[in-house]
Amino acid sequence: MAEIIRTSMEDFKLKNVYSRELITGLATLVSTIYTPFQAQEFQDFVLDAAWNGRELKERMRHITLALRKYLPDKYADALQILRQAAPQCEGFPYLFFPDFVEQYGLEYEDISIPALELFTQFSSAEFVIRPFIIKKPEQIMAQMLAWAEHPNHHVRRLASEGSRPRLPWGMALKQFQRDPAPILPILERLKADESDYVRRSVANNLNDIAKDHPEVVLGIAKRWKGANPHTDWIVRHSLRTLLKRGNSEALALFGLRGNEGVTVSNLHCKDSSVAIGETTTFSFDLSVQKAGNIRLEYGVYYVKANGEASRKVFFIHEKEYAANTTAHITRKISFQQRTTRKHYAGVHRLTVIVSGIESAETSLAVTA
Repeated sequence: MAEIIRTSMEDFKLKNVYSRELITGLATLVSTIYTPFQAQEFQDFVLDAAWNGRELKERMRHITLALRKYLPDKYADALQILRQAAPQCEGFPYLFFPDFVEQYGLEYEDISIPALELFTQFSSAEFVIRPFIIKKPEQIMAQMLAWAEHPNHHVRRLASEGSRPRLPWGMALKQFQRDPAPILPILERLKADESDYVRRSVANNLNDIAKDHPEVVLGIAKRWKGANPHTDWIVRHSLRTLLKRGNSEALALFGLRGNEGVTVSNLHCKDSSVAIGETTTFSFDLSVQKAGNIRLEYGVYYVKANGEASRKVFFIHEKEYAANTTAHITRKISFQQRTTRKHYAGVHRLTVIVSGIESAETSLAVTA
């Protein structure tokens, strides 16, 4: 058997995960399964003159197209070869296995769905299952409910993650934004799953639902809270958006109170301006007149490429304060460029948020 090809998330550097070595390894592996495979021509096709200019998703899709070109013409035959190769190709870069199904297998649910069950155990099929849900919602959601009892935690996670109404970078499931009822039996089945990987997906799914149907998620949270330590974590994480919005029912569920009698003063940044790539600090004074458990956060309105601003909220603490107490709080703000957030020059607003309510504001100039 060919040596297993593995790539961990620690090696992940955007499009460079699709290296020459990965393409060569893939070609060698497929050749051992399908002897007519033209390995060198496949590599030359993939690593063409436009390769260096392609970004992450473009590279993935280009590999999918190359597999279609050099594998057998019949979809079922090509899919069987990929099924044999998949267990030896583990990690994020191998999303082109399920992508192959999305591009060429939508009309063949009988063999495509079992293939996704296999592929998700080695990469992930959370994006690819979504067009199948849109096409045949009742049939595929019945399959997802069955997957929620699968022995492999990757498959159980697919049942939840694949049905999220607002999966980041994924196709929106607008029918579930309107009515999340078909998702709920799946989440019930997974609410005390032994895998943290699965439980995080359940919480994220509920958080998606809360953006459109807060009353549904609050009802579930009240019913689940206290049932199981794992489920309690899901409840807390699933209400994070409602907590950030200062929803009174969500706050009360965790013994948190509103911002009455809480004053934020002397909010200021250490530096009047900071360059992209640098770090600065800000501080403020908190005065609490009425005792209670308070949720404290801060928001940064990051300037985007088009000049508009988008708020990102950061947690400070949830803390029990005695009556008539004060606190001086300092935090860092980093403007280092990251793969998940690119910074742009401009005036950034900074706010302090008490139990979901912006209670003080200042500004900070970010320069190139």
